[in-house]
Amino acid sequence: MNSRGRRYDSQPKLNLKKVIGVIVAIAVIIMIVISIVNIVKNSKKKIEVKNYSYYTIYENGKFGVINNDGETVIEPSYDEMIAIPNNSKPIFVCTYDVDDKTGTYNTKAINEKNEEILMGYDKIEAIDNFDSKQNVWYEDNVLRVSKNGKYGIINFDGQEILPCEYDEITALKGTTGNFIVKKEGNVGLVNEEGQKIVDTEYKNILTLKEGYKNEYIIVNADNKYGLISTSGTVLIEPKYEQVKYLGSSNLFAVKQNNTWELMDIEENKILINEGYSNIVEAKSENIIVVDKDGKYGVVSKDNKEKIKPQYEDLKYAFSIYYIAKKDGKYGVINLDNEKVIEFDYKNMTYVENGGFIQADKTDTETVIFDNNLSQKITGIVSELNTDKGYIKVYSNNEYKYYNFKLEEKNPSDLLTENTLFLSKKDGKYGYIDKSGRVVVDYIYEDGTEQNLKGFAAVKKDGVWGSIDKVGAISYEPSVNLDNSIYIDFIGAWHLNDSGLYYEK
Repeated sequence: MNSRGRRYDSQPKLNLKKVIGVIVAIAVIIMIVISIVNIVKNSKKKIEVKNYSYYTIYENGKFGVINNDGETVIEPSYDEMIAIPNNSKPIFVCTYDVDDKTGTYNTKAINEKNEEILMGYDKIEAIDNFDSKQNVWYEDNVLRVSKNGKYGIINFDGQEILPCEYDEITALKGTTGNFIVKKEGNVGLVNEEGQKIVDTEYKNILTLKEGYKNEYIIVNADNKYGLISTSGTVLIEPKYEQVKYLGSSNLFAVKQNNTWELMDIEENKILINEGYSNIVEAKSENIIVVDKDGKYGVVSKDNKEKIKPQYEDLKYAFSIYYIAKKDGKYGVINLDNEKVIEFDYKNMTYVENGGFIQADKTDTETVIFDNNLSQKITGIVSELNTDKGYIKVYSNNEYKYYNFKLEEKNPSDLLTENTLFLSKKDGKYGYIDKSGRVVVDYIYEDGTEQNLKGFAAVKKDGVWGSIDKVGAISYEPSVNLDNSIYIDFIGAWHLNDSGLYYEK
């Protein structure tokens, strides 16, 4: 025992001061680490990354750019309109040094700091597009560039999608993300990733239907029309005067000898060639709307008559029901040609993604029928929002909101991103929050709901201004918009009737 004790006694003893010092040092290090972690956490909480949207403005004959807070990003200093291909990205295409005599001009792309970007080309341009209703937009993922007289496509990061080797590049009208490329007098089709859809061997390429991308109309050098798939397979040889989409995946209308025929592309044969003036639509084998000398009816694909051609207009609605026009008025019939809604309306449309019929009785009265053909809503439809699935109706001197089930809803149930909601009391308008608390007093003659930028337009003493998302005045009412189609504000800037830019 003693020897064991002596053996341990011979080992060096612990230095208590050193031990305490180490413990203190470790504690300090832990405290520092914790402090750094907390600082990082707090800094992350405080950092708010704001996503801006951008809009072209016009002031004193010059064009510039603002963001969705109404702040000026690019001072109005350009004579030509600044193109903003995608309003969520700070890429602005400017045209300058325009010489009308020679037809020459220069272009450049700048960012929100007014710095030139995407350089290295002779020209850089936004690619414009439009549809049959004259809705105008820019392709929002790519830009057209040129070098040495040839055109190509780049994306917003400057990556080359198509090399500069084409004589022309334009958007395929009425649909997004498709581009007609021209080389040596012929045209082909590519998508926004630069992938070839159709070889450059045709005189023209057209959309079958706006927004439709499954097949395309091809036109050869003899001005004959055909049909081609996205894989490049010719589905209908280009030998017809015209080709038309009917709403079916396999039934198409072709025109030859000045009359329309029905073709089944799966069977590759003509099904109906009875000399119809037009074949309007083919939702199924038994729902084919035809025009015979200006009178509309329904046949099956084996040409059996379902409804004798007798109406001034005829459109398939749903199930066994058709919207028909007779003596200048619209109503609804069934497949047995029985009238189920009176011919009492100046216009009538079936809203497919809502499953209801919108019927305009007068300029100030619209009736909405559900899919049981029961009248559910009457008033002036001021907004039909298919994206969010609601209808805004002005009825009995107030605005009402309905979902696509035609149930009346509070605005807060449908406008979920809004902070304020238009409200009416004693003939005046104000704004309430989601709880119903009055935020803006009832002092205005008219107003709008908040737009996507958080602003609402308000009218007082016959002129318009705007309030922000918390109800504060962002622009005192001072603008007369009596003759304007659009009432919309971003801060002090209101939407011009062209629908393209804002101006003070």
